[in-house]
Amino acid sequence: MSDYRIPDPLPWAQLARPLAQAEDALARLDERLAKSPIRDGWVARTHFADACASLWLEGELVHLEDLVLHDAHMDVRAPTHELTRAHTVLRARRRIAAADPDWALSATGLLRLRGRGGEAGQEGRTESDGKRDRKQERSENLSEDESEEPHELKRPPDAAEPDARLAAAIAALDAANAKAKKALADEASGPTRRAMERDPLVYDLDWDEDERLDAWRAVVGRTRALPATLAAAIAADAWTAIEPLQHIPWLGRLLAAALMRERIKTRWHLSSLHDGLKAIPRERRRPRDPAGRLAVELEAIATAAEAGLKDHDRWLTARNLLARKLAGRRSTSRLPALLDYVLSRPMVSAGMIAKELGITLRAAQDLVAELGLREMTGRGRYRAWGIL
Repeated sequence: MSDYRIPDPLPWAQLARPLAQAEDALARLDERLAKSPIRDGWVARTHFADACASLWLEGELVHLEDLVLHDAHMDVRAPTHELTRAHTVLRARRRIAAADPDWALSATGLLRLRGRGGEAGQEGRTESDGKRDRKQERSENLSEDESEEPHELKRPPDAAEPDARLAAAIAALDAANAKAKKALADEASGPTRRAMERDPLVYDLDWDEDERLDAWRAVVGRTRALPATLAAAIAADAWTAIEPLQHIPWLGRLLAAALMRERIKTRWHLSSLHDGLKAIPRERRRPRDPAGRLAVELEAIATAAEAGLKDHDRWLTARNLLARKLAGRRSTSRLPALLDYVLSRPMVSAGMIAKELGITLRAAQDLVAELGLREMTGRGRYRAWGIL
């Protein structure tokens, strides 16, 4: 395991300029999104772009259009391994963005993002999850209240005790439950048992993920006195050096973006650090000196924020132009819903529109023609539309 050390003292002469640029770019973007009418659509689109960029940095090519169709369950072909991994990144970004700002870096959030939620994964749930659980609990309590007394009244006064076979069946069920609980407890007892169950051709059995993750969290804890943007850069660089999780290298920059959100540097969006790093030339991404690596991480943060600001202004202009065609429409018109939907996806197909709006394919194509969306494929069949 790599022993990561924060440069002491920090080379402020080398970090001051990229830090100031990153801070300024993030502040301008977050302020623009605070009252933006397309904020939700902008956030949804950046999730897709950052998920594809995360695989691009690993040397894998995932087309944005394929990811959009896969997310809508409308794949045109069998999904590849790279596409399913990109979709995992997409779902992780959505989970982090929808949860509380401090959820992702908590013990529970890390367990859920690693795929080991278990019973501890009750934090970070959305409000709808809580309402659904409370509704289910009320229904269960009601059913219990309604069922207890009638069963007692229906039982005849001379009812016989359960026979030996029923008692044996109940005892066997109790034994099976105890065995299952013991197996779950053994599974959560430590990394050694989990490592023994992993395939040695895929996993390094000596790789203690829990220990490495604790080391990374200790590094993050030492950044409390630093600016949030610099702390995020250190967190991303430390994740690359320590490598806590063997097969989830992309999680580090998502957690770095969540760190800025937790420290209220970004209130209205989750930074696209993969997309920002993608814009930096490959030969400059991993310098040998620690100060150079931190400067690159800060540059990636600034680049992502500046690109997001340009995209926001361009999409807002396109929305204002298309919104002119909504004047005079009936209140039951589906055109406003179509406009909001197309702003939340890099591209849409007739099938996606029909599924989202609950209309037929023919009606979806008619709405696209009325709104005047730009066709992106140049084909007569299997077409797609979007706002670039």
